[in-house]
Amino acid sequence: MSRIGNKEIIVPAGVEVKIENNFVTVKGSHGTLERQFSDLITIEQEPGKIVIKRSGNTDPEKKIHGTTRALLANMVHGVHTKFKKELEINGVGYRAQLQGKTLVVNAGYSHNFEFEIPQGITVTVPKNTLIIIEGIDKQVVGELAANIREVRKPEPYKGKGIRYIDEHVRRKEGKTAAK
Repeated sequence: MSRIGNKEIIVPAGVEVKIENNFVTVKGSHGTLERQFSDLITIEQEPGKIVIKRSGNTDPEKKIHGTTRALLANMVHGVHTKFKKELEINGVGYRAQLQGKTLVVNAGYSHNFEFEIPQGITVTVPKNTLIIIEGIDKQVVGELAANIREVRKPEPYKGKGIRYIDEHVRRKEGKTAAK
C-alpha cells in the first residue's frame, strides 16, 4: 500500500489540469507542463483535486503508483509557485557570472566551466558568489543545480567549494589538531 500514492493532490485556484489517456497538461500562472504517464495507473480528476489509482496489486503497478503521484504533484506545484535552488560559492577566487544564456563558473581550475541555461529556467547571479536557479520543472532545476555543484563539491577541511544554501557541510579537524 503506497502512502504517497494514496494521497490526493489539491489543485490550487488558477491552475488548470487536463487529462486525456494519461497524458496530463497542467497550466498555471507561470507556464505549462505536459507529461505522458503509464497506462498501469488511472488518473482521475475531481473538483479541486486529483486522485491516482491503480487497477491491481502487481509489482510494476505498486512501484509506479507513488512515483506518478509525486511527479504530478510537482507539476501542479511548479506551475503555481516556481521551484528555486540557491548555490553558494566559497573559496578564494571562486566566482560565477552570466554571459548571455551561459553561466560561467570559475572554481579554481585552470579553465572555467560553462553551463547552457535550459529553456524555461531563470538563473540570476546577484553576487559573484551566489547563484539562484528558478523554474517550473523541478527535475530540470535540480539537475542544473546538481551539475553546477559537481564542479567543486564542498570539502570538509576548509569548506571551499559550491554548496546549496541550506546544506550543512560537516567540518573536520586538520592534522595539527591531533597534536
